Amino acid sequence: MSEEAKELRWTMPDNLKGVRLHFVGIKGTGMAALVEILSDRGAVITGSDVAERFYTDEILEKRGIQAKPFSADNIGDGIQCVIYSSAYSPDKNPDLAEAVRRGIPLMLYSEALGAVSAQSYGCGICGVHGKTTTTGLTGTILKELDLPSQVLAGSVIASFGDRCTMTSPSFAPGTRNIFAAETCEYQRHFMAFHPKKIILTAVESDHQDYYPTYEDIRAAFVDYACLLPQGGDLIYCADDKGASEVANLAQAQRPDIKLIPYGTGAAAKGIEPGAAAGPDGYALSFGRVEGGRQYFTIDGLGEFALQVPGRHNARNAAAAVALCCRLLSEYGKNPSDCVDAIRRGLLAFRGGKRRSEIIARSKTPCGQELIVIDDYGHHPTAIETTLAGYREFYRGHKIIVDFMSHTYTRTAALLEAFASSFASADSVIINRIYGSAREDASASPVTGEILAEHAARHHGAVAYRGEFDEAAEEVYRQLSCLSGPEYPDGYLFVTMGAGDNWKVGKFLLEKLAGSANASPAK
Repeated sequence: MSEEAKELRWTMPDNLKGVRLHFVGIKGTGMAALVEILSDRGAVITGSDVAERFYTDEILEKRGIQAKPFSADNIGDGIQCVIYSSAYSPDKNPDLAEAVRRGIPLMLYSEALGAVSAQSYGCGICGVHGKTTTTGLTGTILKELDLPSQVLAGSVIASFGDRCTMTSPSFAPGTRNIFAAETCEYQRHFMAFHPKKIILTAVESDHQDYYPTYEDIRAAFVDYACLLPQGGDLIYCADDKGASEVANLAQAQRPDIKLIPYGTGAAAKGIEPGAAAGPDGYALSFGRVEGGRQYFTIDGLGEFALQVPGRHNARNAAAAVALCCRLLSEYGKNPSDCVDAIRRGLLAFRGGKRRSEIIARSKTPCGQELIVIDDYGHHPTAIETTLAGYREFYRGHKIIVDFMSHTYTRTAALLEAFASSFASADSVIINRIYGSAREDASASPVTGEILAEHAARHHGAVAYRGEFDEAAEEVYRQLSCLSGPEYPDGYLFVTMGAGDNWKVGKFLLEKLAGSANASPAK
């Protein structure tokens, strides 16, 4: 970005009614969510992006916004600020270049998110895993509580009404509203946020192109935690080694930060499962899984249930409960009086787009039940915990997973961890790697085929099918056999990864659609 462009900055006003904003890269998930937030606050919004249709087009169209092609003509005199995705630069994008020429200020998405948080009671939800789901759980609980709030997640959340955001009935612009948002560690984007409270779900090595070592990414989370005000809450997963390290390092620098642990008790301040995790902790005990629900108990609050699988999601729910209880106290309410509302919120949560999303329920060629799920899991820990959750939740189903690794740098750095992460699946199909524009694929020491070879050392049923049509054919072949007496309920097929291998599920369903059995998920 030129020095001239850097100087064109804007202070977001408290009252956005009638303020005209233009978004560059408006179809991005975070950008579309921010459009919802600022539109609810009264802003008049236009935007531009590529011609390809995304699921966010529908979100924008509900607001009467049609994404335009990139062009200098999009920038008129009435526009007061241009908000843009980090994927675009004023040096190359015509909208941004025209804004600079006209002297219209620019604001990165992360900066705009930070500006909203500065005007609110900001709550940042962060971590290498689970932040989207935890944000969705938080918003779904807040819908049930009488607290003025807006919530922004990094994906469409079913319980938000298939939106990325939730605005509570008691929200009023210009008052002391809660703003809870998913905040991203990549390139330290979360450092623009102004948190009063933070949820930290997990910390481990990731984004190796920006954080070459674990210590690098850990330091970023410590710096983020230290943005908390005097006495601010750091709600962290005591079951996660990295999150616990960050909490301790942050408190060493800032002894005033209040540490609020959640987890299974043994990890929360060294106590036994089922015991209270100290006066400020939220100790979690896992319960039964039955009737399409998993049950868990939070000490002092009672039993809760979720309709999404996986113990990792029970932990995410405990984090959301902890944050909402702390907010209730902050707003002068007794959390114990609101347990039924919290319980309703958790039970209403149905997950998010590409987060254990049930795409369809169908029949195999043999007439058995087939559930097709798409999930965004793209880190070894996320793969392992998510598949383990499916194994527990869908005990009677044989599990086939199709995985597409995201970025060559991550795959190379975590090759063995990826290779050993599929233990809970019965069959594994590996696709080609989904690369990043920042990478030189030809120089990479790893490919999807190499990943499959390593995975086969840990798992007895691994196949490499680089292309999606090949993968769909392989899945169809496997579904043409009965699942066997060990799995009387049929099959669960999962597409997993941050790439576009969800298309494997699409191709498979098209192949099955010759029979009238395929039906969309309800």
